[in-house]
Amino acid sequence: MFFASKKPAPGPVDFIIAGLGNPGREYENTRHNAGFMAVDRLAEAQNTSVNRVKFKGLTGGCSLAGRRVLLLKPGTFMNLSGQSVREAMAFYKVPPERTLILFDDINLPPGRLRIRRKGSDGGHNGMKNIIYLSGSEQFPRVKIGVGQKPSPEYNLADWVLSRFSQADLKALDPALDKACAAVELIVAGEADRAMNLYN
Repeated sequence: MFFASKKPAPGPVDFIIAGLGNPGREYENTRHNAGFMAVDRLAEAQNTSVNRVKFKGLTGGCSLAGRRVLLLKPGTFMNLSGQSVREAMAFYKVPPERTLILFDDINLPPGRLRIRRKGSDGGHNGMKNIIYLSGSEQFPRVKIGVGQKPSPEYNLADWVLSRFSQADLKALDPALDKACAAVELIVAGEADRAMNLYN
């Protein structure tokens, strides 16, 4: 009773927010890790950390829009993201509609966002695995632009695992803040408003 705690009171998780990426220092600040970067930014804004090992990944907790939220960074590598996400969903009995996925999109320039209520994987391997293992496409998502390959011949894997240029990072910085604002609106049940403001 005597100690004030910054952490939210334990209770049922209403929403899961999963940012996709690859674990390990060698992948930090690569295009494929835009989802990790967004979750880290959100944790920072909420004065929490994503550092507890659980559900084959790193987790943290916070309150958003009055709801208890689990922040998740799968540690399974991108192509197996669904293992971690599905485990967290099963543990907290959170449906796909309340499991928000943040991930990179090569079809958007750096600094741009695209918010969707649901949809196909759009060719993204992390999303593909989540949809495959859960059997649902009903996941809301925030796609974060990381830019297209410099030429059609450029290897896609090499591109998404390359680091952002300084110019791209400069464009990405405000986009991460906007992604956090969009997440908060989606958790509050205002997905349409998030789409109108940030798409």
